[in-house]
Amino acid sequence: MQVEKRVTELVEEKISDRPELFLVEVKMLPNHKLIIHVDGDEGISIQDCAAISRHVGFHLEEENAIEKAYNLEVSSPGVGEPLKLKRQYLKNIGRELSVKLNGGELKEGELLSADDHGITIAAKVKEKGKKVQLVETRLGFDNIIETKVLISFK
Repeated sequence: MQVEKRVTELVEEKISDRPELFLVEVKMLPNHKLIIHVDGDEGISIQDCAAISRHVGFHLEEENAIEKAYNLEVSSPGVGEPLKLKRQYLKNIGRELSVKLNGGELKEGELLSADDHGITIAAKVKEKGKKVQLVETRLGFDNIIETKVLISFK
């Protein structure tokens, strides 16, 4: 856990002059793989990921913070990764989401808004004998287990 805290500090230090970038998560896996997910309001470039990797790797080596050999992976969260931060929700307004709720219920719809307490989605609802209607649904973060962006190939 100490390593993850130090890596978080190093990443925050590296991106401190780039307000459009933000740290999503740092994970040290049991197989000695250190994963850093960084994102940006308009995405993140390979050059930014490489610069963060060099900065973190250099300082970890200098400080001998990790005793065993490890793999360092810096990237943006993949398309299949769940959203973790409010800032990620804001970045994805207008996109289709799949939201898993407490109790196992699944909601899908277009993300309309996000704030500190939750999100609002517009879901397509088809009642028997009627046209499809868009229904706005408010979902609190305390009721959301996982949210993923749906990828459309249309």
